[in-house]
Amino acid sequence: MKKNLLWKADLENGRYKNPILYADYSDPDVIRVGDTFYMTASSFNYIPGLPILTSKDLVNWSLVNYAVKEIPYEDYKSPAHGRGVWAPSIRYYDNKFWIFVGMPDEGIFMTSAVDPLGEWSPLICVREGKGFIDPCPLWDEDGRAYIVHGYAKSRIGFKSKLGIFEISPDGKTAITEDRFIFDGTETQPTIEGPKFYKRDGMYYILAPAGGVKQGWQTALRSEFIYGPYEEKIVMHQGNTYINGPHQGGLVDTLLGEEWFIHFQDKEAYGRICHLQPVKWKDGWPIIGVDIDGDGIGEPVLEYTKPKGVPIVESCEIEASDDFTNKFLGHQWQWLANSNDNFYSLTENPGYLRLYNLNTTDKEKAVIWNSANVLTQKIMCPEFVAETKMDFSNIPSEGKAGMLIIGEQYAGICIKHENEEISIVYFESEETGGNRGEIEIKRVPCQNNNEIYFRFNFKDDQKGSFSYSLDGGTWSKETRSFSPKAATWVGAKIGIFAIADGKTQKSGYTQFSYFNVMRVDKY
Repeated sequence: MKKNLLWKADLENGRYKNPILYADYSDPDVIRVGDTFYMTASSFNYIPGLPILTSKDLVNWSLVNYAVKEIPYEDYKSPAHGRGVWAPSIRYYDNKFWIFVGMPDEGIFMTSAVDPLGEWSPLICVREGKGFIDPCPLWDEDGRAYIVHGYAKSRIGFKSKLGIFEISPDGKTAITEDRFIFDGTETQPTIEGPKFYKRDGMYYILAPAGGVKQGWQTALRSEFIYGPYEEKIVMHQGNTYINGPHQGGLVDTLLGEEWFIHFQDKEAYGRICHLQPVKWKDGWPIIGVDIDGDGIGEPVLEYTKPKGVPIVESCEIEASDDFTNKFLGHQWQWLANSNDNFYSLTENPGYLRLYNLNTTDKEKAVIWNSANVLTQKIMCPEFVAETKMDFSNIPSEGKAGMLIIGEQYAGICIKHENEEISIVYFESEETGGNRGEIEIKRVPCQNNNEIYFRFNFKDDQKGSFSYSLDGGTWSKETRSFSPKAATWVGAKIGIFAIADGKTQKSGYTQFSYFNVMRVDKY
């Protein structure tokens, strides 16, 4: 019996449909080593960060690891929304995997590993400074190494330019000053996310320009690494609904076919991944298919799968979890750096125990500012998420439940307050660091031990919550809520257990499962 996948890009007839990942893997970059493809993506403030995905056919992907276990700065002990690990690049050189990443408030960093499924090195700062983003390395034939990158106007005061500097061959240190190599202000505004390649003696940079939703893909080429660079638009939205099409990476197959993985902005779903064929003409790539013969590709909605790749069973990134493993599944990410006292999977095997902690610096714990909120990406257009929760050990002033979090957030929870146990539906209010939570509805809980929560999300990007005391009879759903996309990221679903007060309490809440079920409309 075939598994009921949340999203299935493989049509199992030699063709695939886009997106290949209906999930927020923004700013993807991809390489091939042997017969395996490896992809990584931005992770911002979410921990663990820099996901490592693998595939044998570029269509079916598995999430197998993360390169970053923590961000090495005090600021990231609390959620630093919109900051942290921005667009990465992944490369294989000298028998080692490398990822370079920009953190716009700190600098450009590198991590490496011999085994991408094993431990990655701690982040090393290659170049310190504000405003450096989207780095990509290139090791030239003479052994010298370079980083090309973009600039964040919000940190450095300008954008639409690409810079370059030389680094030590071991990737650890910048050894020259930064210099501009391309100014796109007039013809390629907001150019960013460069990916650096060398082909037939020419240097190529593939980079999106024009903005996230309204932009296009540009190619630059030069005989010399420092330029000057010619420019050409090589993919645009055209008559498709695939906006951007934005940042991505180029990869080849064992048979020499070339492909491009990029993202499309899908609002609350985040930045979902598409796969495009690549052809070359007159020394320029055409990404997608040139429908109207203007020399510019358009994204494909459906296409023939890569040739020469193995036939594999359709797979997906897991969303559901029965908490029977000793470690959290790869689908889960915290809102900030985490530590072992947030949870346990071994104190009561078969259950996830979340300790009701206040990880904020305030008397009243607000979810937006709490590191110990466990989240995962939305994986498909419509779904129902369900969890079962044991709150018999929830402390006084504690609350625990299920939520959807984006630019705004909402949730349903058990709240222990004034020696009473209540079921509370809440929504966030205000913006920025002033976010708080308001109760929309509160009812007394008639069960002093267990409760079931559900979240029903529709393709209008709105969702509602309900609860059950027995797993069979469900309450009326709450009012519909739209989380909207947050800063650079889509909305996420998740669970939490927090508590008010500066003195940590010994209580906890246990979850026996978290299931995500596709609505069969898709």
